[in-house]
Amino acid sequence: MAVSTSDSSPRAAVGKWNVDGESMCPYRLVLEHVTSRWGVLVLIQLLERPHRFSELRRAIGRVSEKMLTQTLQTLERDGLVHRDAKPVIPPRVDYSLTHLGREAAEQVRTLASWTEKRMDEVRKARQAYDEARA
Repeated sequence: MAVSTSDSSPRAAVGKWNVDGESMCPYRLVLEHVTSRWGVLVLIQLLERPHRFSELRRAIGRVSEKMLTQTLQTLERDGLVHRDAKPVIPPRVDYSLTHLGREAAEQVRTLASWTEKRMDEVRKARQAYDEARA
């Protein structure tokens, strides 16, 4: 992945992806949010259509309420997910992708599709690796 910098040294290009003290670079943080275990599944699911929290949780499966809430808040903060709270009783909250979120979700879905198509090759590579180590 190419990273442009004003400094042409190899260290400068790599440095943008390194941990700088206690704070990580913003690119790396967004990448972690988008490619996290639950972030990937939320983005792909929301590509289909907006979802309410409970139906999103059911569609994803095995995610705790706390983790889904944290994931949605993180993606909302990054500008990828839109939270629409309707002032009705009982409260209704819908989640959808923003334009930026749709772009990210398409990229993630492409990677997920590639993984699915290449899984047999990955299994064979793992088996060969494990046999060579045994």
